[in-house]
Amino acid sequence: MAHGAPAGGNIYECDAVSLELFPHGESRLIIDRLSLKVRAGEFLTIVGSSGTGKSTLLRLLGGLVPATSGAIRFRGAAVTGAPAGVVVVFQDYSNALLQWRSVARNVALGIEGKLDHAEIDRRVRQSLQMVGLEKNAGDHPWQLSGGMQQRVQIARALALKPDVMLLDEPFGALDAMTKAALQDEVLQLHAQTGTSFVFITHDIEEAVYLGDRVVVLAGPPGRIHKIVDIALPRPRDQMRTRQSAEFLNYRAELHAAVLGAGGP
Repeated sequence: MAHGAPAGGNIYECDAVSLELFPHGESRLIIDRLSLKVRAGEFLTIVGSSGTGKSTLLRLLGGLVPATSGAIRFRGAAVTGAPAGVVVVFQDYSNALLQWRSVARNVALGIEGKLDHAEIDRRVRQSLQMVGLEKNAGDHPWQLSGGMQQRVQIARALALKPDVMLLDEPFGALDAMTKAALQDEVLQLHAQTGTSFVFITHDIEEAVYLGDRVVVLAGPPGRIHKIVDIALPRPRDQMRTRQSAEFLNYRAELHAAVLGAGGP
């Protein structure tokens, strides 16, 4: 299990959370009275069309923006800023990484000054090994493919030993083969670490393949339209799982739910 994670129950609780912004002086409701629980150790995927507040919900969970009303609790405590034990992985890996730093020094970025050098080196080495980049420690991000750069960002998150990883469409800019490989790596990391994952995606098949549960958002303003439990066996396989009747049924159910929520 991830360090500090509860053995069971909910790691996140959102109760009637709303977010209202005032662009150009006009009120705009982005999230509307959304209630959601994230279970400790689960892989929760979130889908919805553009404008339903997926990324905004992730930022609320990460304490990057405050809710206008309602309550967000992490391990029972109110979220008033970025909670300790929660890391965010964004889609834009090229801007998230420091191109002038080596891969190893990018991975170390979040723990520098917090741990002794031996522990930093151990965590960096372990995290790079988990994402298959131990041989690239001395390279720079600009020397790597897009998929490898995203692995570096994930390794940097793993070095923090998080309780929760919040991922905002991390594979959206990658080609299909790289995307499939990273999906399997993330599932392996989830199995190895026990970390809770909240994963935003536009891809319904990706949501089914990765998730223990899939949340369908409607909007705007963002609100929960449907939650589907995914009872596919683990470990999952890109061919066998995706060709199963159960997978195809979940895909059809979620496609209909996204359409019903106003999606494309």
